[in-house]
Amino acid sequence: MYIIMIKRRLLSIIGALVLLFVLSACAMEEQSFANEYKQISQKEAKEIMDSEKEYVILDVRTEEEFAEKHIPGAVLIPHDEIESRAEKELLDKEKIILVYCRSGNRSKVASQILADLGYSAVFEFGGINDWPYETE
Repeated sequence: MYIIMIKRRLLSIIGALVLLFVLSACAMEEQSFANEYKQISQKEAKEIMDSEKEYVILDVRTEEEFAEKHIPGAVLIPHDEIESRAEKELLDKEKIILVYCRSGNRSKVASQILADLGYSAVFEFGGINDWPYETE
């Protein structure tokens, strides 16, 4: 009788552990999905710029590169300063953020950092080297 009670108790504990494992795995999967940015084409980025009212164009190159040429209306936060400056300068974490750099490498890194910080509408569209639209 005592052994049967121990077995039932053990099965109950194992069942609870399995349930806890499944729930935590689902939560981790949901969290990793939430921490993603979306890569879009430059044409799609331009369409957003032309159709939306509320968005940020984020240039993540250096100050020197930005001074040479940038997309009109872009805000500069160099990619290596994103983590320390984003939450102070990009206050609305739900606003569309269009991210670019020179060739597309730094913008991917910066976009992932923004997503990890909880920004929910981050769109990376590559580099200004291939930007066929207006620059200043």
